[in-house]
Amino acid sequence: MNAASINRWFGRGWLSLGFVFLYLPIVALVLYSFNNSPVPNVWRGFTLKWYAALGTDTEMLAGLWLSLKIAFFTACSSVVLGTLAAIALVKYRRFSGRTLFSGMVNAPLVMPEVIIGLSLLLMLVSLQRALGFPERGLMTIWMGHLLLGMAYAAVIVQARLQDLNPQLEEAAMDLGAKPWQVFTLVTLPMISQALMSAWLLTFTLSLDDVVLSAFLSGPGATTMPLVIFSRARLGLNPSVNAIATLIVTLVAIGVVAASYLIARRERIRAAEMAAAVRAG
Repeated sequence: MNAASINRWFGRGWLSLGFVFLYLPIVALVLYSFNNSPVPNVWRGFTLKWYAALGTDTEMLAGLWLSLKIAFFTACSSVVLGTLAAIALVKYRRFSGRTLFSGMVNAPLVMPEVIIGLSLLLMLVSLQRALGFPERGLMTIWMGHLLLGMAYAAVIVQARLQDLNPQLEEAAMDLGAKPWQVFTLVTLPMISQALMSAWLLTFTLSLDDVVLSAFLSGPGATTMPLVIFSRARLGLNPSVNAIATLIVTLVAIGVVAASYLIARRERIRAAEMAAAVRAG
């Protein structure tokens, strides 16, 4: 066996170990969600009773519904605000306060969530004392998740915008398109994959956030991660594995569907570009 083969097998081995390290705990979680034992790590046969028990677990279902609502609104608003921030940073190279604006957009990426949560909590408490609004709950959790999600969305969209060929937009303007038409007909379709990636990432980040939610939640507004975290301190029961399996399945379906749509759109765009080259 030559050196190239050794290097190839060595690389494949490390890659396989990395995948095992990342995904074996998830596989174990899914398997133990069907375990007929109240002790999470002792296998005593197959059962679906933990999934049936979720139907009567009002606390967990309420937390899941709240988490899904917050994650959906966070993902949508993060993509909108992150895209606007990315356009400002990429399209407008020079404007007053650009360096400060760029730093403020990227600050949540490097700042500990504990600091972000504590800062937002102090601000919201001060506002509530002065104005009587807002009450801690869905809106305050959404504000915290939006602050973090917008930074991730801006980075993803900014990277895509920097790779675009500016001549395409210039050609559209030369043909008489107005700026809003250039954005909706040329720029937006070309960055749609980045927008979808940013939406999925911010949705996932919001769905499993614990630190910000712990600081910004209020009475009657407990997200699913907080419910799981509070139960974990007393000892997990297999119903937590069941709800986690449902979330893993939901996310997996979303990722597969998004990957399929992105690949399909990329093939269509490549075919259209090839047809345009042949016609030219």
